[in-house]
Formats: sequence, structure tokens, C-alpha cells
Amino acid sequence: MSTTVTVALAVGAVVVLTSALALRLSDKLGLPALLIYLALGVALGESGAGVQFEDVDLTQTLGVAALVVILAEGGLTTRWSDVRRAVGPGLTLATVGVVVSVGVTAAAAVWLLGVDWTTALLLGAVVSSTDAAAVFATLRRLPLPRRMAASLEMESGLNDAPVILLVLVLSERLVGGESAPWWITLVEVVGELAGGSVIGVATGFGGAWLLRRAALPLAGFYPLATLALCVLAFASADLVHTSGFVAVYLCGLVLGNAPLPHRAGTIGFAEGMASLAQIGLFVLLGLLASPGRLLEVLPDALLIGAALLLVARPLSVVASLAWFRMPWAQQAFISWAGLRGAVPIVLATFPIAAAVPGATRIFDIVFVLVVVFTVVQGGSLPAVARWLRIATPVTPRDIDVESAPLDELGAELMQLTVPPGSRLHGVYLPELRLPDDAAVVLVVRDGKPFVPGPDTRLERGDQALLVSARGSRAEAERRLRAVSRAGRLAGWRGEDGAPTEVD
Repeated sequence: MSTTVTVALAVGAVVVLTSALALRLSDKLGLPALLIYLALGVALGESGAGVQFEDVDLTQTLGVAALVVILAEGGLTTRWSDVRRAVGPGLTLATVGVVVSVGVTAAAAVWLLGVDWTTALLLGAVVSSTDAAAVFATLRRLPLPRRMAASLEMESGLNDAPVILLVLVLSERLVGGESAPWWITLVEVVGELAGGSVIGVATGFGGAWLLRRAALPLAGFYPLATLALCVLAFASADLVHTSGFVAVYLCGLVLGNAPLPHRAGTIGFAEGMASLAQIGLFVLLGLLASPGRLLEVLPDALLIGAALLLVARPLSVVASLAWFRMPWAQQAFISWAGLRGAVPIVLATFPIAAAVPGATRIFDIVFVLVVVFTVVQGGSLPAVARWLRIATPVTPRDIDVESAPLDELGAELMQLTVPPGSRLHGVYLPELRLPDDAAVVLVVRDGKPFVPGPDTRLERGDQALLVSARGSRAEAERRLRAVSRAGRLAGWRGEDGAPTEVD
């Protein structure tokens, strides 16, 4: 093996290990880890360790690949029970909100920076997309109302598609190409969103059906196959000129809420791959940046960032959410929590690759804006939530259910973990009201297993083994989650006793 390959492997391993340790520091400081990853890339670059890297096309390609993995993980780890009431607000934020944000930011750029309208619109489009990685990583650490947090997550998962198309159209116009009328562009955006949605949902349901019926030889193949289905959704949608980013997110959402074998292992694998994608992407973007140029555009970045944060974002949120009767305090938090991260920086490489005049300056402005305002917003979100009185003091954690198929018996084996904060604590087993062909057969408490009886009560930290007929597996898990969220007084409906999950 050549020395170059060995050195590259060693450097890559050190970067990943350093980034993993830095994640602990970012948690203590309350800041998104992306800042540390970006700083690591800058430290390795031309002004630090001296690594020369200026390949914009490679950065753009790897950036898109990383975003696919990050969006897939976001969909896989999102509960449909949390987001079903946030579909309207999330979709409106990703469409109407983007239009308002781009227009207001562009007007600010024309007024404050003196650029032409097309360049201003390009800059506004680049910075108007919220970042999925930053939103998922930050919001899931905070005890927030589920509908509000889910609206932000759906926005970050869906708003890339219209923004990317707008960036490409404006870049083409700035290099002298012919662009279609605005109404055709609008039709294309709607068509891409609709087409990507159909392909993503279809791939998700088809993949879930396949995985439930395919007895793979190794448990480790299930996480690989699940992530491969998400990537296939992106590729299929992109090949037919629809939104691959919408497709991969929705495919992940469908698969993540389907009764798949080894779900917990799949989620853990997806989270690890997404973290690795974030590390590689942010380090790469840090390498591409030039610290000397960044200082020159600091005043411009601060002006545009302030206009975006204090004017464009609030107006876009009000225009999007005023129809959904969302409390003003929650709208104010959503305005402040529109985090920018890797997505705007990756989008800023598109004009450079297209040889747009002044594209390097746009990249530098966006890079500085993301760094500065991520520090301002990310570190202040817990305090803002408390100040607006929307932070919930106790949010029951969802239960962790891992399943494995017993093919010869036509049954499902499930492992249940009762986490801290779950309202399963103190519930008698009969109060779970499981289907007739499902039962808790073993409980492990404080490391000691025992066979439970009708008078057994679950406690925090318990691990329970359940067996159900294959056809009742989804219903059994649904009832467990309902009791976990609402306790023994969970609402029940229907003659079969199916639960009503409460917020």
C-alpha cells in the first residue's frame, strides 16, 4: 500500500475521532457541532496545516451526497405521530416562506450592498434554505412542543428543492443563458415537489413491504438495505427531473415509521452515517474557505445576516403560519430557530461551478453569515424557549422497540425499553391492553430477568421481551406508544380498543 493512502487513512481517522470528541464539547456549550467541524477544516486548510483544496465541483458532488444521507436520517428518525399535524405548516414554510424570505433578503442586499437585483435574488435564495442537519441536531435536544418542532423539521427537509431550482435558474441568467418566464419556473417547482413526493412515498412503502418479507441472512443487512432504499429514492427522482431531496426525506419518513425488522439497529446505523456525512461535509467546506477573504466580507455578511434574521425570516414565518392558528410565541421561536448550516454553503458552490461573476464573494458572505449567526442562534435557543415560555418542563421520551422476525413461527419478537420520563412507569401489564395474540414474556430489571404475571408493574429502566403474531405487531407497538405518552389513562377508541395517541 502506498504511503499516500496510508497517510490519508490516518488523517481521516484522526479527523473523525477529533470530531467525535468535539461533539461532547458542543453539547456542553449548547452550539451545533458544525461550527467545530468547519473550524477543523479551516485549520487543516491553506492558512493552517497548509492543505491546498480548491475543487469546487468535487465539493458540490460530495456535498449533495452528504445531504442525501443527512435527510434520510432525518426522515428515519422522525415519528409520524409527531409530524402529522405539522404537514401544513412545514410545507407552507418550505414554499411560501422561501418566496418571502428570498424577496425580502434580496431587497436588503440591493439596498445595503448595492448589487443588481439578479445577484441579490441569488444571494437571497442561497441563504433562505434552513439546514436539516443543524435543525435536527439542535431541536431534538430541547423539550419543545411537538407540533412546532416538527414544523421546523419538515421545513428543513422540504425547502431544499425549490431553493436549488431557484439558484440554478438565477445562476444561468447571470452567465448569459436564457431563462424561462417566472410562471414556468413556478410550475417546475410545484412539479418537482409533487413528483419527488410521489416517488419518495412509493419507494418507502414498496421498500417496507420488501424488507418485511425478505429474510436477510444477516441482521446488519437491514440497516444497509434501508439506507440504500432512501438513496434509490433520491436517484430515481433526480433521474426523472423531480426533487430527489424531497423524495429521500419522505422515503425515510415512511420507512422510519413502518414496522421493520431490527428498527433500532437501523436507526443507530443511519445516525452514525449521518454524523459521518456531516463531519466530512463541514470539514470539506472549511478546507474550501479562505480565512483571508472571509475577513473582507465580514461587514457585508453581518448586514445580510441581520436582515435575514430580524426582517426576512419573521415576515416569512408570519406569512406562512398565520393561517394555522399557531400561538405567537411559537411563531417567534420558529423565526429565531431557522438555523443555517451546510446547505447554504453547499448551495453557494453552485454559482462558482457555473462561473457566475462574483460567485466567490457570495460564497464568502454565506460562509461568514452561517458561522456568525449559528453561534448567535444556536447558543440562545434554550434561553429563547424559556423566555417565550414554550419549553415543556417534562417531555415523555418515546419508547425504544426493537423487533426481529421469527419466520418459521409467523411471529415477531420485540424488545421494549422503558426510558426515563416514560409514563409506562407504574403501569400494570394488563393495562397495556395488548392484542390477544401478543404478550410480555420476560422482564429484565436491574440486570435480573423474571417471568412477569398479571400483577407485574413496569418501571423505568425495565427491558421487556414481547412476542406477537406477525399481523398484530404494528398494533401492539402502537398501543405501547400510546400508553408511554399518556399513561394508563390514554384515550382508547373503537371496538377493538385501538389507542388514541395524545399530544
